[in-house]
Amino acid sequence: MSKTNGSGPATRADHGVHTDPAALLELTEVASHEPTEVGPDGAVAGYRADRTLRLGVELKRQLKRRRTQLMLGFVALLPFILVIAFEIGQANPNRRSGGFVDLATASAPNFVVLALFVSGTFLLPMIVALFYGDTIASEASWSSLKYLLAMPVPRHRVLRQKAIVSGILSAVALVLLPLVSLVVGVIWYGAGDAISPTGDAVSFGDSLVAMGLATIYIILQLAWVAGLAMLLSVATDAPLGAVGGAVIVAIVSQILDQITALEGLRDYLPTHFAFSWMDLISTDIDWTNMANGMVSAALYGTVFFLLAGRRFATKDITS
Repeated sequence: MSKTNGSGPATRADHGVHTDPAALLELTEVASHEPTEVGPDGAVAGYRADRTLRLGVELKRQLKRRRTQLMLGFVALLPFILVIAFEIGQANPNRRSGGFVDLATASAPNFVVLALFVSGTFLLPMIVALFYGDTIASEASWSSLKYLLAMPVPRHRVLRQKAIVSGILSAVALVLLPLVSLVVGVIWYGAGDAISPTGDAVSFGDSLVAMGLATIYIILQLAWVAGLAMLLSVATDAPLGAVGGAVIVAIVSQILDQITALEGLRDYLPTHFAFSWMDLISTDIDWTNMANGMVSAALYGTVFFLLAGRRFATKDITS
């Protein structure tokens, strides 16, 4: 297409792109001041990998996501749902014997035990699976992972920073549940002794220590879920598949753990020692099962995280 400008006729190709000459000059001027020297490692002078994808930035980003807000909100709401259920039902606050459900309204510590007990089968593993399984797979599903790596952020740093942030969010959610349950329990059922199904009575002060240790144990014991969810997250571009896969494995492991015919083989299931923290509600604590649970979670978690790191380091990132 031919066009005529003020200085005379001229012929040029018109591709439909029109850029302000002043803007081009401004960009050229800015680019001329950018560092072009190359350091010993081949990177642009001044570039430091440890300044990319900082924890604070990633944490704020994840806190702004709707799934994080909904999950934390539901965890804080769950104790109130349980209180309403007991108020509607025929709970006896003076009960001194029975199972954990029967003893839930005996005192605030017992109410905390119930909240952890009923959520330990599905909710707690799902929380960890959500934060770890969604972290890399969601970036891939949004087609933003390749741009994140091109910034450039080293792959090992992307995986490490996202794993740390996922761990922080998981720990916050897992601590929030017993904390809110304790406050709600004190208001509704009082700060009494913790009563175990065997009839042991643990003072309120000692029960607070036991609840703290139980929460720490649950967080560490779920490390195997975190590792598995992270492995699935780097292996797929579907966040739902990564989260759902880790949750399904946890459920299947719990089902197999109920089959007594497996006998000693059940000790090797990652969920076999998931509820060993209940031994803390006793005047004579047996630490054996909790120690075995910690070792099991550490082994499974380490293997899964190492596999996730290896898979992500060699994966062809196309999205």
